[in-house]
Amino acid sequence: MTQLSGERRILGIDPGTNILGYSIVQQCGKSVKLLTMDVLVLGTKEEMNTKMKQLFDKVTQIIDTYHPDMLAIEAPFFGKNVQSMLKLGRAQGLCIAAAFSRSIPFVEYSPRKIKQSITGNGAASKEQVANMLRRIFHFDDIPEHLDATDALAVALCHCYQNDIPQEVEKTKRSVGKKTSWAAFINQNPDRLK
Repeated sequence: MTQLSGERRILGIDPGTNILGYSIVQQCGKSVKLLTMDVLVLGTKEEMNTKMKQLFDKVTQIIDTYHPDMLAIEAPFFGKNVQSMLKLGRAQGLCIAAAFSRSIPFVEYSPRKIKQSITGNGAASKEQVANMLRRIFHFDDIPEHLDATDALAVALCHCYQNDIPQEVEKTKRSVGKKTSWAAFINQNPDRLK
């Protein structure tokens, strides 16, 4: 796929072994457009080997369909359940392997960093993140599975980390961290389409 100068596609993934969220955004300059956002429902009854093969194949298929330039993925958080951490790590590793199989680099962001970049609050709830994304991208309904909006948040976080407009920095200083992104969006509705 030939892309215009300064244009790039980011695949955002919220890894999971039962439900995996994914999104594709296209960034051109300071404009970010949502191309797709959905989940892969892998279920809970499949044998782990079958589920992991299915995950790898589906992520590879997404990559082959949308031709992203970068994979932005949520880093595992450290919880108390070691088994859940291991499963999440496997899912993340397979997503990265799928990207590598197509020569796509990856970057990972902590859940706190993602929430901070979207809402201005690193401790925001999934619902707060989803509502902010709905305002930014103007979609009507929040998806049933918030894993989809979590994946969109990862992709948008990557856009923000690599191309934060000067107006956002000014807003962050003048409005305060908790409402900086909301204030920026209200003041600049034409920036994200």
